[in-house]
Amino acid sequence: MPEVAHATEYLFNIFSLCTMRVMPIKIITGSRGYVQMKAAFKMNWPHYLQEALGLGIFMASACFFSAMLFSERSSWYHFFPDFMARNFFMGLMMGLTALFIFYSPWTSPSGSQINPAVTLTFLRLDKMCRYDAMFFIIFQFIGGTVAVYLMRTLMGNILTDAPVSSAVTVPGKTGIMWALITEFIIAFITMTMVLLTANHRKLKKYTRIFAGCLVCTWVIVAGPISGFGMNPARTFASALPAHVWTASWIYMIIPVAGMLSAAEFYLLVKKKKWNTGLKVVHRQYEINNNDQLQQHETGLKIITG
Repeated sequence: MPEVAHATEYLFNIFSLCTMRVMPIKIITGSRGYVQMKAAFKMNWPHYLQEALGLGIFMASACFFSAMLFSERSSWYHFFPDFMARNFFMGLMMGLTALFIFYSPWTSPSGSQINPAVTLTFLRLDKMCRYDAMFFIIFQFIGGTVAVYLMRTLMGNILTDAPVSSAVTVPGKTGIMWALITEFIIAFITMTMVLLTANHRKLKKYTRIFAGCLVCTWVIVAGPISGFGMNPARTFASALPAHVWTASWIYMIIPVAGMLSAAEFYLLVKKKKWNTGLKVVHRQYEINNNDQLQQHETGLKIITG
């Protein structure tokens, strides 16, 4: 029986991890430190490369469409009547890019997290080994940055010159404070959606679709306000080659704070549901006991007359 219970728990853990886009890749060696880190890297390095490739694809798409839509040197520039039309098309393309990354066999086996804030959130929820999380984040930064350097080489001044500047993330005309608030809100909403839908019996199969739709929405709505960062590695990937670090601390810290806050909110909701379930079970137990007691007393009265 202990073996059956262990197997059941193992299958449940794999199922729950997959639905949360944290794949069952944790390696248990019984050791700590260097031995555990070495074992994690030896087994999971393909997933680390998938994370690098995932964010690399996202950044290549961001660079290409930013340059083609917002640079006056682009042949596409005059096809769109105004900024809103360009921004809408940009959002649509980035949403489709996100969906490709989420479902592609080249990138999805790692869970397609492609964001250090997402990875840190799953680490907080104890869904990842800390060494896997460390390598995920390192490769996310590397993949995004290499992609931007490659796109700068391929596209030249149309990408590197202002106003595109390698698709750098900077606050909009509303200023730093609104950029900060916006980044926190979109990070909180996105992670809350991921955690709640991924653990819903009917909605879990649509989580990645919802995430892609949110990427599209945030580019259109949040882009003009905050530049739509929501990803420290994405911001770093553009800022390093462009040498533009305007309010970069917002994009390095606030998305992490927003998603970790969403994790705490999720745990609070989960705890309340658990407590409510216990109360319902306890109440039903009391009702059943009372019913049995009344039946027993009725039986005694009949016997004794």
